[in-house]
Amino acid sequence: MELNLPRLVVTAGLALPASAGTTTWQIDPQHSSAQFGVTHLMISTVRGEFHGVKGTLVLDGQDITKSTVNVTIDATSVDTREPDRDKHLKSPDFLDVAKYPSITFKSTKVEQVSPGELKVTGDLTIRGVTKQVVLNVEGPKAPIKDPWGLQRSAVSATAKINRQDFGVSWNQTLDSGGVVVSDDVRITLDVEMVIPPAGK
Repeated sequence: MELNLPRLVVTAGLALPASAGTTTWQIDPQHSSAQFGVTHLMISTVRGEFHGVKGTLVLDGQDITKSTVNVTIDATSVDTREPDRDKHLKSPDFLDVAKYPSITFKSTKVEQVSPGELKVTGDLTIRGVTKQVVLNVEGPKAPIKDPWGLQRSAVSATAKINRQDFGVSWNQTLDSGGVVVSDDVRITLDVEMVIPPAGK
């Protein structure tokens, strides 16, 4: 399953003034998503997404390597625009959402590759199995003030994982020798974040 996590908003900290210090941003679930893509029948790409993306990004404006990312994705929100396929993805054959309703990512290292580009290493947990994954992050967008006076920014992140590593092993063999669903999953994260009002 490809975690095309539009390169995480983590880099948003790079757009902050050096004197800003540490800033805690909350992911805005209404304007964020986690998309994935897999190869179907060895010939085409089928895409889907998760709507329930939440979490916090603690960004250090003086030293980006001290920043942290903590993301939780609602596995039950998987959407491929095909109800029967979504039902199968939620079953024990794939995500087993009744037992494992959440997918999580917690950063362990943040590195600046170049201006506006980060590499975020962290622990990705799917179906109760945790593996190290590297997110390639683009951003951040310079913070802006929305119509309600709140500061917002955004980032995108991408990664590729092997679903077998997480126990997502269902498949069928084709007469031609191929398989129905690829093991590789491309992930893209598109994240919009906001500095919440004081006291929230």
